Amino acid sequence: MTRTVLTADGRRLAVEERGDRQGIPVFLLHGTPGSRLGPVLRPQTLHQLGTRLLSFDRPGYGGSDRQPGRTVASAAKDVAAIADAYNLDRFAVVGRSGGGPHALACAALLPERVIKAAVLVSLAPRNAEGLDWLAGMGPSNTEAYIQATDDPAALAVNIVAKALRVREDASNLFDSLMNELYPTDLQVIGDHAIRTQLASAYAEGVSRSAAGWIDDTLALSAPWGFDPAEIATPVLLWHGADDQFSPVSHTRWLAARIRSATIAVQQGASHFSAHPELPVILSWLVGRMPWGSDQ
Repeated sequence: MTRTVLTADGRRLAVEERGDRQGIPVFLLHGTPGSRLGPVLRPQTLHQLGTRLLSFDRPGYGGSDRQPGRTVASAAKDVAAIADAYNLDRFAVVGRSGGGPHALACAALLPERVIKAAVLVSLAPRNAEGLDWLAGMGPSNTEAYIQATDDPAALAVNIVAKALRVREDASNLFDSLMNELYPTDLQVIGDHAIRTQLASAYAEGVSRSAAGWIDDTLALSAPWGFDPAEIATPVLLWHGADDQFSPVSHTRWLAARIRSATIAVQQGASHFSAHPELPVILSWLVGRMPWGSDQ
């Protein structure tokens, strides 16, 4: 069931709650594009893990109002507002792909509330010192992130066109990326359940406009508003070695700067390989499994 939470500045955030309401609360921050709809774990799995999973549409996606000029750091205030509305004092966070930096923002800026953070196939900051940010990145993301800094108007035109095609048929997004997908990506999205969840999440994310997708791309291309080196909360960084949407060099850069981080690079895995890893990641987040013991 979707609930609307109001922020201090009067914006509406669309929130979805799943799993065990008596369990450990975990915020799931969706990818770019995406929405609160997932993909998420089955209710049975969430209950077995004792997890209360909350996901929400970032501003401009789905049922959440746009927040012009938002930064990656802005996500921390939104997560805090949702936690307050649900009477949650402490919680864990997990972010995948474009949601990864936003999860790190929560770990950095809400240190007294975030107990653990897991980040899958994340980007590093665009101004990351010593990192060739675009190296190893596929053509679709390379084009978008260059436009974000050099020609934001062209970026908006392109994303609006992509969002229209997704609204017509969400599978158009998979088709447009086909030349950039590794066999392991194709294997994951070939799973009917995962593909259906992804399609639903994409369609909901752009159901009202392309604003969230545009603003995510701009935020990920600008200074984040915090330094990852400030994070002291335990962080798990997971990445597929063959990822060309978010190259693994980004996670290696983050791991070198976050003193509390554990890095896990999986050989033979790629961007969409993060989805089947979610149950193991959640097990670590809720304290059911120390990382490295049985993954």
